[in-house]
Amino acid sequence: MPSILSTDLSVPALAFLDFVALSAGLARGFSGFGAARIFVPLASSVMGPQIAVPLLPVVDGVMTLGMIPAAIRRADHRDVLTMAVGAIIGVPLGVHLLITLDPVIIRWAIVVIVVVLLSLLISGWRYRDKPKAILTATVGLIAGVFSGVAQIGGPPGVAYWLGGAVPATIVRANIIVYFAISTVLNATAYLWSGLITLQILALAVLVAPTYGLGVWLGSRMFGLAEERTFRRICYAMIATAAVISMPLFDALKT
Repeated sequence: MPSILSTDLSVPALAFLDFVALSAGLARGFSGFGAARIFVPLASSVMGPQIAVPLLPVVDGVMTLGMIPAAIRRADHRDVLTMAVGAIIGVPLGVHLLITLDPVIIRWAIVVIVVVLLSLLISGWRYRDKPKAILTATVGLIAGVFSGVAQIGGPPGVAYWLGGAVPATIVRANIIVYFAISTVLNATAYLWSGLITLQILALAVLVAPTYGLGVWLGSRMFGLAEERTFRRICYAMIATAAVISMPLFDALKT
């Protein structure tokens, strides 16, 4: 297996990666966001961020196609497109950081960013004013940088959209549509930068089925489960992922 994928991944590591993909898919399917904050830190701990980060949009872009049509019908198209304009600038900046920075530095940065953004979501802080185009685009730029470097562009947009009097169904739809656009931007930038390779595509084939299963289950749970309870479960999973993925614990994973 390592000779084919060139990742030196053992069978237990691949099993762990599939478990991570399933967990990330559950969060993505239910809330529309959260997959990257589970997948990227944990996957980076076994294969490095230069592989884990571009792997996620390849898998997510294919396995979440079924969520997009319904989301497009419910989303606020003007807000989504305005935020996407900012992301067009932010994503290349994030990809540049991914390529040029040391992998260990990126992994620590991912942990710090995940903890800060998770704390922001848990705190209940929200932007309470009416969305303005310039601010929406700025949030998109910040989200684009985070997305390009670590695929964690969701929380800025989530916190921003949740701040107004916007129903949860519309917020979720906005996030899904924005992520679809962001995935195209990220995949293009990663492909242009040489980060998406045959190795990434081979890994995507291995983890896509479990990720897709998670997305399907999570989507069903959105309509059945108590939203607040499930979000708390997602927060706990994200926090656990941040702790386990710290580079100082690498010796325990070998």
